[in-house]
Amino acid sequence: MKFAWFIWSLGLLAIWLLIYFCLPTRSARRQMLRVSLWTSLLGLTEPLFVPRYWNPPSLFGLAQSTGFDIESLIFAFGVGGISVLYDLIFPRIRCKMADRERMSPRHRFHLLAIWSGPIVFIGFFIWGRLNPIYDVIIALTIGSIATALCRPDLLRKMLFTGPAFLFMYFFYFSTLVWAYPAYVRTVWNLKELTGIFIGGIPVEELIFALVLGFYWASVYEHLMMVKLRVLPRKTMP
Repeated sequence: MKFAWFIWSLGLLAIWLLIYFCLPTRSARRQMLRVSLWTSLLGLTEPLFVPRYWNPPSLFGLAQSTGFDIESLIFAFGVGGISVLYDLIFPRIRCKMADRERMSPRHRFHLLAIWSGPIVFIGFFIWGRLNPIYDVIIALTIGSIATALCRPDLLRKMLFTGPAFLFMYFFYFSTLVWAYPAYVRTVWNLKELTGIFIGGIPVEELIFALVLGFYWASVYEHLMMVKLRVLPRKTMP
């Protein structure tokens, strides 16, 4: 059980590689790599969750001694790949938004929509009394709603990616529960959570996966101000 967190973070990296090599275009692969590299930085937020949310045994005991760990960086990098799950089923190309689209009333709130999630999280974390996982869930939910209002053209991708990542994450997490039945009750701080489990998985993990899928599906297009268009057959490899 000592290396479970490391092994399963590598497992997510294996899933990332599978998705990467299955993508239909080079541009989609570049996007996936770029988003994943930036997403890996979220692993640096681990001290916000250790030990209040969980306290996993980590390589060299880093989580316990510093709050940081190598596994979180690997895990966050792997999670970054969810932004392209949609491309596996519905191949698309990305193109810059026209100036008239950027000038639409909705885009007056572009920066607010992008920053709404981080701002909400910081506010709840500083002034709230909830466990940090609930701060994240609330922030991701509000960020997803703000994105959908500002960029309704991305709603279809978000609605696909959220449940798709939840489905994938459920089976990914289930292998951990199967291999180490006592791991969740040993590592998670269940006294601060609801105590509700689905298939042995804390419901907070599954809600987190769902709203993260919604939010992260649109990050690249929203930040880069690009749109999705159907990939012409002649350009497909």
